[in-house]
Amino acid sequence: MSAKPVPAIEPAMAPFFAAARERRLVVQRCTACGALRFPAREICSECLATAAEWVPVSGRGAVFSYNVMHQVYHPGFAAEVPYAVVLVRLAEGPKLISSLVDCPPGEITIGMPVEVVFDDVSPDVTLPKFRPA
Repeated sequence: MSAKPVPAIEPAMAPFFAAARERRLVVQRCTACGALRFPAREICSECLATAAEWVPVSGRGAVFSYNVMHQVYHPGFAAEVPYAVVLVRLAEGPKLISSLVDCPPGEITIGMPVEVVFDDVSPDVTLPKFRPA
């Protein structure tokens, strides 16, 4: 069995991954207008300011959309097919793409309440995933 790919930690996202290792979920907040955004971006899409800070969020949200993967696109995921990739809208507004755990794909619904859990996928990378709340 092949290992799952692990995300490369780019400098712009390093605070996100550092917080995840501490079991905290964070997103960027524009320091000019307060808009929350994810993933990290250089410019606020609301006011075009460039200054931002990383702030904690609740980790609660709802399934906004999802896709069930029935084919093996990477050998590291072969044992998990079928599995769901979800787009979660956090209670605070930003959306994250992640995995949904502890829920068979056939039971996922749009609007399903979810909460964050953390998966240590390597010594350096912890991924936020979601489970039904």
